[in-house]
Amino acid sequence: MNETVPRALAGERVDRVVALLTGVTRSDAAALVAAGAVRVGGRAVTARSRRLAEGDVLDVDVPPAGERPGPAADPDVDVPVVHADADVIVIDKPAGLVVHPGSGHPAGTMVNGLLARFPELASVGEPDRPGVVHRLDAGTSGLLVVARTDAAYRDLVRKLKARSVERHYLALVWGRFDAPSGLIDAPIGRAAADPTRMAVSASGRSARTRYEVLEAFSRPADAALVECRLETGRTHQIRVHLAAIGHPVVGDARYRGARSSVPLGRPFLHAHHLAFDHPGSGERVAFESPLPDDLGAARARLV
Repeated sequence: MNETVPRALAGERVDRVVALLTGVTRSDAAALVAAGAVRVGGRAVTARSRRLAEGDVLDVDVPPAGERPGPAADPDVDVPVVHADADVIVIDKPAGLVVHPGSGHPAGTMVNGLLARFPELASVGEPDRPGVVHRLDAGTSGLLVVARTDAAYRDLVRKLKARSVERHYLALVWGRFDAPSGLIDAPIGRAAADPTRMAVSASGRSARTRYEVLEAFSRPADAALVECRLETGRTHQIRVHLAAIGHPVVGDARYRGARSSVPLGRPFLHAHHLAFDHPGSGERVAFESPLPDDLGAARARLV
């Protein structure tokens, strides 16, 4: 990996920047520094605490995923499984549970918990995120499917690319819509001023979100409950797209959605419907998840 340090990361420690830009854990980033695999301006970094400056050229020799140690099983992580068979596992993820280890979250994730119950997952898909076909943000609750075999993994990844997997989300957003439904077709990439955020960007990757207004509210402020359907799966896609059209998700502090009129400690975003052709039987299977209590209480404040 070769990157020029942007202004947003100037002054940050090299291990944090490596973890952020590569997706490895902070401890793995520190190990890369110790092994001489991180260079600034062509010279190996000797201290993980070194601060970087804007414009520094950072080179990192990131080992292939298969050469990195996989996540450890952790039976103390509670993962709500709503369905499991020989091919797939469907989870109703609570808000706050991170899907797999990464920068800032080396353990205690959904994957760690699943490995304690389904150890065969360790050999499925990518070693650092075994079985994971698609993800939900830490603050997003709801349904996702994990593959239990390599054949199921390949099949589900193919179906996601073909857009035959239905992923429907409920979002409470600010403002009043002029139309009852619409399509947001706008590319998404990392924000220039802050690489930890995403933004609509001409240089980003194609992203498409369909939405339908289910309910409209006027007190204590204009708001709407919408159902969003993903046609692509970019990082923070729904949150970024809705904010870009002037309807940020209620409770979403990162994308201008946190307001005192409806206090909420996380984005009002819930994956309530998941459907796909089962990789084993070929039959269409569907799962539903009701709104969690915290989101139901927030919705009840609006009329």
